[in-house]
Amino acid sequence: MRWAGGRRSDNVEDQRGSGVRTGAIGGGLGILLILALGLLTGADPLSMLSAIAEQSSAGSTSPVVLTEAENQSADFVAVVLADTEDTWRAIFAKKGTVYREPKLVLFKGRVESACGSAQSAMGPFYCPSDEKVYIDLDFYNELKNQYGAPGDFAQAYVIAHEVGHHVQNLDGTSEEVQRLESRSDKVTANKYSVMLELQADCYAGVWAKQTENTRHFLEAGDIEEAMNAASKIGDDNLQKQAQGYAVPDSFTHGTSAQRMRWFNAGFSGGDKESCDTFNAAVL
Repeated sequence: MRWAGGRRSDNVEDQRGSGVRTGAIGGGLGILLILALGLLTGADPLSMLSAIAEQSSAGSTSPVVLTEAENQSADFVAVVLADTEDTWRAIFAKKGTVYREPKLVLFKGRVESACGSAQSAMGPFYCPSDEKVYIDLDFYNELKNQYGAPGDFAQAYVIAHEVGHHVQNLDGTSEEVQRLESRSDKVTANKYSVMLELQADCYAGVWAKQTENTRHFLEAGDIEEAMNAASKIGDDNLQKQAQGYAVPDSFTHGTSAQRMRWFNAGFSGGDKESCDTFNAAVL
């Protein structure tokens, strides 16, 4: 992926130097174990993670020393975010609307958002209340070493997916899905959640295609990196890692096959309409 010559976004908020709370759960392994425990006990894994985050907030704060590699990763994130801004600004402009750019917050260990406290174990996320994407760059090490999804384009795909949730927030899709979820049983609500996540994957594919068209940033193997990442973080794959089997009714993000298919749909179609039609009958 050719990124070094790209524009850097001004919408990155770097909070990594503000200190990190001790006692955090150990990254991806922690979230897999919590997922398995939640499925076995019937508890909500996200609620469990939030509770742990609250409990650790009273811990001591350690100073953060950033390495050269970590600063380069932040530079990379700023370029990817800028590419998403260029992509969605152009798409919204064609519809006669203005794209409101999200902020991206870099943190270490834990962070406070308008959606509540969060730890790095929860992975990257988007908060619609403050229109910010949050990411601990240590997640990229987990993506490579624990999930088996290395590569800079795999990392970029993660950011583009979260920005996809911002697009859903701007066009009202997220609010509509939340309304439907509130009126549904848990299994049906999970299906709506899967639709939202797959559309965000599709939007990530649109970003990849649009950016390739404008500045030819793709290198051999890049798309395969994104497809591999989509496969590794599918609900079925994660649940099998955590407990040895999958529970389809509990899926909230989609299977590996679904995530790969909808990223590819966005990349092949290259426009927002490619992603808006597959769940239009439901929404």
